[in-house]
Parts: sequence; C-alpha cells; structure tokens
Amino acid sequence: MRPAESTLPQELYAKRQKIYPRQVSGIFASMRIAAVLVLLGLYYGLPWISWDGRQAVLFDLPARQFHILGLTLWPQDFIYLAGLLIVAALSLFFFTALAGRLWCGYACPQTVWTEVFLWIERQIEGKRNQQIKLDKEGSIRKKTVLKGFKHGIWLLLSAWTGYTFVGYFTPIIELGVNLLSFTSGPWETFWIVFYGFATYANAGWMREQVCIYMCPYARFQGAMFDSDTLVISYDPGRGEPRGARRRGDNQDELGLGDCIDCQLCVQVCPTGIDIRNGLQYQCIGCAACIDVCNDVMNKLNYPKGLIRYTTENMLKTGMTYLLRARVFVYAIILLGIFSTLIYGLSTRSNVGLDISRDRNVLYRDLGNGNIENHYGLKILNKDRKDHRYLVSVEGLDNAKVKFDDDSLGVTASTAGLFQLRVIVNTESLPQNVNPILFRLTALDDASISVTTEARFVGP
Repeated sequence: MRPAESTLPQELYAKRQKIYPRQVSGIFASMRIAAVLVLLGLYYGLPWISWDGRQAVLFDLPARQFHILGLTLWPQDFIYLAGLLIVAALSLFFFTALAGRLWCGYACPQTVWTEVFLWIERQIEGKRNQQIKLDKEGSIRKKTVLKGFKHGIWLLLSAWTGYTFVGYFTPIIELGVNLLSFTSGPWETFWIVFYGFATYANAGWMREQVCIYMCPYARFQGAMFDSDTLVISYDPGRGEPRGARRRGDNQDELGLGDCIDCQLCVQVCPTGIDIRNGLQYQCIGCAACIDVCNDVMNKLNYPKGLIRYTTENMLKTGMTYLLRARVFVYAIILLGIFSTLIYGLSTRSNVGLDISRDRNVLYRDLGNGNIENHYGLKILNKDRKDHRYLVSVEGLDNAKVKFDDDSLGVTASTAGLFQLRVIVNTESLPQNVNPILFRLTALDDASISVTTEARFVGP
C-alpha cells in the first residue's frame, strides 16, 4: 500500500520571528554605509537646492513641467522618461547578471531606510544581545521608555521623509509654510501621511518581510542568474566538516574544515538565513556575512574568503567567465540606449510646435485664383526666456503666410495659441491634398527652430 500523504496544512506565510541583526564592520559594511549616506543625502538635500531662481529638482504637475537641474521636461518629452525607465531596467539586468543583487544590498530604498532605522535602534536599545535581553527580561518601565523614545524618533524621521517626498512635487519651502499655517491641500497631506507611514511600517516593523514576501525581484532574480554570476557563497569544500575549536588547535588532527560553526554569519544576516545552506532567494546580497566571516578567519589566522563573492562554476571547477555573451549583450544595448537618450536630450529643440488645420472649412476660394487654408498654432516655449518667432511655409511654390496676430511672442516656459492663414495659387497645387512644412524660428536665436508637417487642401 502507498503511504498516506500528509494532510498537514501548508502555510504560505510564516509567523514572523523578530530578527536582531548583529552590527558588523568591514569593507562591504563601509560600502553600504557610504551608499546610505550618499543616497539619503541626495534624497533629503536636493529639494533645498536652488537653480536659476527655482527648486533644482521639482516635478510641477499642475504646470506639467519637470525641472531637473538645468533641464526642463514637458509632456511632449515623455519619450525621454520611457528611455530612462528602459535604461534603469537594463541596468538592473546587467548588474544582476554580473554580480547578483547589488541593487538590493546597497541601493534599494528598503535596505537604505532599514539601515538607518537599525542604527537608531542600536543607539537607543543597545547592541544585539542587549536588545534581546530587553525584549525578554527588561522591566515594563524600561521597555516603555526606550521603545517609546525609539518609535518617536522613527516617526519623526518618517514624517520628514514623507514631507521631503511631497517636496519634490510642491516647492518644499512653500509646502512647509502651508503646513505650518494649516493651509496645505488634501492631496499633499495625504501623501505626506501615506509615504511617512509606509516608511515607518516597512523599515521599522516589516523589514525583511518586505524582501521575502512583498518584493517581486526576489522571486524572478533566478532567471537572471547563471553559473558564472558572482554571488555570495559559502565554500563547503574548504569549510566542512564544521566544528568548534580553540585558537591554536590543529584542525587537520581534529578532522575539521575552516568553519568553526560560530553562527555569526547567521546573526549578522538582516533576513536571518544561513548562507552555508547555499544560495537562497531571501539573500539580499548585503555581504555582511563576508565581513564577519573574514574577521573570524583573521582571528584564527586562516585565509579569508570562506564566505565570498564567487560563482557556482568557480566553486565546482575552479574556472569561471565573468565577461560572457549575455553580459556583453546587456552592456551593448544599455550603452546604445543611454547614448541615444543623452544625444536626444542634448539636441532637443527649446521650442515645440503643434499644427491643427481648421476642419470646419476644407478651404476658402478667394476668387482670384488663390486658395486659403486656416490653421491653429500652439507654440511651446521650453526656454527660460521670452522669444518672438517667425513662421515660414515650405513645400508649395509662392505660398504666403498671413497672421491673425500682430506678434508670435511667447513668454518663457509657457505655451501660446495663434491663428494663421496660408494662401496658395491653384496653379501651384499639384493635387487636392498637399503636404507642407511649417518652420518656426526664434527671431533672436536661429538655433531655436522646429519643423512640423501639415496638409494643405485645395479643389
């Protein structure tokens, strides 16, 4: 008879056991701290920097203008946003194929803010063992005071984070004045509260749960790995069999590998995994286990690298190929799209022109052999100073342009609507629908020019 299959329920979500990551020092920890300082410095600092009399980085949704330092993007420039997203996606593929989850370990917002929250927790509650002792044996009064103070600091930082986030969409000084005078808009208030609460909940409470259960990248990263991808790995050929020993003991006589089974690699892991069990999707690539293991190896006078960045092929055969076909393909595509994006941004015109022909009347016969079409012009001045423009028509012989407005002047960073008429003699019309080109040029700067195609309709 076949053995009865287990009828025990399988849980998709395990009850959280609080993780107390041990503080670690080393080259990778220093790199992670440097990344945190740089990224948070940019996030919190950029809205306070002025550029040409305005906020350096401001996504002005009501005006439909995105200001990034000296660059202003309009809705017509959203193709560049699409290019930027493609570059970001390809960069993720490239770096993941080359060296695993570098994004997760050093630059992901969840990692960055969790590092800050952990630092605050250590400053208030102490190191790992002190935190464990406080949670298990600490008095109610001590717990209330320390944890209340900790959560108060977390909430203040979260609120400032939400305020800074909204400050990228509403000028941050104006936003602060509105908040202090209780005149901020409902959407501004909502997003400050929402983003602040998300920061507090994700970095303060959920932490590794976000990486394990909520982040999709942890699930599909395996599709971008291969046997030559650099990942954090434990070397079982060198470390096994594990066993405790005293300094100076002869490990060969004891029949032991280099791993002393100290569990420090588990204690420093922010997701609580044991890297010695092999590559796991919960590993975020922070390399804390490398730093702490190298420190142990130094104390025992063993070679470093029991846990290290290496590849599956390197562990099995001693050979690997980091620069392989897929890495080159990602690099070439990434470089091509990025170069195209930079070229497009550097050569884009500071003026936009939309032409709409009056469809109420196909054409107007002026009675002297001339045909007239009416057009509406929308001129978008993307520059930071006012301009007056000249419009000319190409594609039809002896075409004349008549303006309903005395001046085609448009102030800086605004759009102007104008009406004009194009008059052509019927002898110059090769067919009833004829393509023509409208060329718009700034009178004070011939380099500011744009050409738009339209249609001229005749008999």
